[in-house]
Amino acid sequence: MITDMAKKKTSSEKKVNVNAQIEGAGIVLEQPITTTLETNYLPYAMSVIISRALPEIDGFKPSHRKLLYTMYKMGLLSGSRTKSANVVGQTMRLNPHGEGAIYETMVRLSRGCEALLHPYVDSKGNFGKAYSRDMAYAASRYTEVKLDAICGELFRDIDKDTVDFVPNYDNTTTEPLLLPVTYPSVLVNANVGIAVSMASAICPFNLKEVCDTTIALLKNKDHNVADTLKGPDFPGGGLMIYNAEELEKIYRTGRGSVKIRARYNYDKDQNCIEITEIPPTTTVEAIIDKIGELIKAAKIREISDVRDETDLSGLKLTIDLKRGIDADKLMAKLYRMTPLEDSYSCNFNILIGGSPQVMGVYQIIEEWAAFRYECVRRRTLFDLQKKKDKLHLLKGLGTILLDIDKAIRIIRETDEEAEVVPNLMIGFGIDEIQADYVAEIKLRYLNKEYILKRLQETDDLEKAIAEMEEILRDKKRIHKIIIEELEQVSKKFGKPRKTLLTYPEEIEEEEEIEEIADYPVNLFLTAEGYFKKITPQSLRMSSVQKLKEGDEIKTHLETTNNIDLLFFTDKCQVYKSNAAEFDDTKASVMGDYIPAKLGFDEDEKLFAMVATKDYSETVLFFFLNGKVGKVPLKSYETKTKRKKLANAYSDKSPLVALFASAEDGEYLLTSSAQKKLLFNSAMIAPKSTRDTQGVAVLTVKKNHFLESVAQFDENMLANPHRYRTKTLPSAGIKLREEDAGEQLSLI
Repeated sequence: MITDMAKKKTSSEKKVNVNAQIEGAGIVLEQPITTTLETNYLPYAMSVIISRALPEIDGFKPSHRKLLYTMYKMGLLSGSRTKSANVVGQTMRLNPHGEGAIYETMVRLSRGCEALLHPYVDSKGNFGKAYSRDMAYAASRYTEVKLDAICGELFRDIDKDTVDFVPNYDNTTTEPLLLPVTYPSVLVNANVGIAVSMASAICPFNLKEVCDTTIALLKNKDHNVADTLKGPDFPGGGLMIYNAEELEKIYRTGRGSVKIRARYNYDKDQNCIEITEIPPTTTVEAIIDKIGELIKAAKIREISDVRDETDLSGLKLTIDLKRGIDADKLMAKLYRMTPLEDSYSCNFNILIGGSPQVMGVYQIIEEWAAFRYECVRRRTLFDLQKKKDKLHLLKGLGTILLDIDKAIRIIRETDEEAEVVPNLMIGFGIDEIQADYVAEIKLRYLNKEYILKRLQETDDLEKAIAEMEEILRDKKRIHKIIIEELEQVSKKFGKPRKTLLTYPEEIEEEEEIEEIADYPVNLFLTAEGYFKKITPQSLRMSSVQKLKEGDEIKTHLETTNNIDLLFFTDKCQVYKSNAAEFDDTKASVMGDYIPAKLGFDEDEKLFAMVATKDYSETVLFFFLNGKVGKVPLKSYETKTKRKKLANAYSDKSPLVALFASAEDGEYLLTSSAQKKLLFNSAMIAPKSTRDTQGVAVLTVKKNHFLESVAQFDENMLANPHRYRTKTLPSAGIKLREEDAGEQLSLI
């Protein structure tokens, strides 16, 4: 015990000594949050934006560029494939983020993955599929890769000072800041990235269309892009619903969305739908899951089975149909209810000179043309300097060749080797570089043929130099070179569109009407706002209603399951629903509380319910001031599925009663002065506006009001003619004792 305590004490003393040796250890310094953000968070955010998530004008993020450049330096542009693991290991010299991240980047760039319209990596082995969520790619030790042929256009003349190079992370080698791409690759392959506070989503376009558009814009700045660029072209194909306005918005601003739907064919013999192309925003598994959910929810009843039959030949999703089902109508429903039709949102956010900019196609092509112009200019300067250097050597040689015997004599008479070059310089008046070149010529070359060839080469070099200097002086000549290279790329790598266009007028839109099972039901609504939907069979088994204490049944309707319900509230609002949206229940339960089920506003209470099939009825609103509003129920019918309508009726006077009927009828009104008035609703005309104040029907004196209203029945009054009115408004008359009917007490 004593030994343990001694050890603890010794350990504690060591810790104290260590802390004492560290200057400032244990001291807590206060730092404003703004300073923390500036010194810690902002550098991280800028690093993510500039060095990780957003592509640059060459169409690549740093991770892509480092990987492809490593493969280029490994000689994988030609020759046979190598194991992916080799490439991953070599790439870590430029990209030290771990082999997992590097290999995943390679997978996305590969032909096997099918994520790109023009893959950069020619692959062998299992690289998964972009359209599958669960199909995993094989490990890097099993797969093989090399650069695809199109990568020749990424690295063309990269060794001729076309782009800047910078040291890698440990200063052991260099890497290019950009790749000197000969076509606008930024628009050809999809690029999606999420940075800090910003993101990028660039959709792919057809290579041939992009090249044609770039050529047209270089020739004419006022060219209409839509004439040559028909719209995005996705590697997974599909059908794009053509929207000229939305495409123009994308071309101008870089923001917008396009709708893509799956392609399918119907196999009549097997009675099944085969889906072979899907939108780029979804996967086969997500589609199957969604269809399964709809089948379980009984929202789709036409399908008997769904299965994934994807194999080496490509994607195939098979949907077996029940007998007598129209495949086109079912697909229209699936387009509406599943990811088989989806929108691709565009956000063309690109780094230009280290600064993120959202640009349209016009601006992107303009920026790329400026970038490519500089690449061609630098390449021309590089070649020009090389040719000038060679011409300089040949001119020195030409001077020597005028008197070869003198040159040989100078060399032979020179005692020391180090003096050969200086003596040649003095003897012929040439510089050191020229003299060194002459001194290295072999004796076998000192013949007439060699001399004539060198003289001819001098003439050719002078012409080439003059041509290059002319190119550098004329901007149009450089543009012509860019155009020629674009034409070559288009001819060599251009392919037909994968995503076909379909126009809205060609699409037969199915009305968004869900097939609702229609069967007899009884609807009950209580005064407190509880609603029940009970089948006749259930009601026959138990008709005793369970109600909240003090509550009572206010409305009972015998109708069918497919009927619209309008719930009017005391806040002049109406909430729309359908009986099918409520579950079948029993009399022995409380039912659904309507204010909670439909999301009433705070302190809003249910006033009345109206049920309708075709909105052919008329609604009568009886107000406290004796006025009556007559509104066609059609005024509450909407084309969209709006659940809530404001200004359902007038708020000038409190509502006393509400009735809905397909035909006009008689109503018995009772005032607070106990006067009664019997009038026919045909006496007032309907108003088109829902919040009409109505027509004065019952005249009420000061401090009196309309107390109650009832649909008239012959048993209510013995002599109803006394209370009928031919003119409106009317004050009504006091009820006579001999006129009291059987139902008077219920009014």
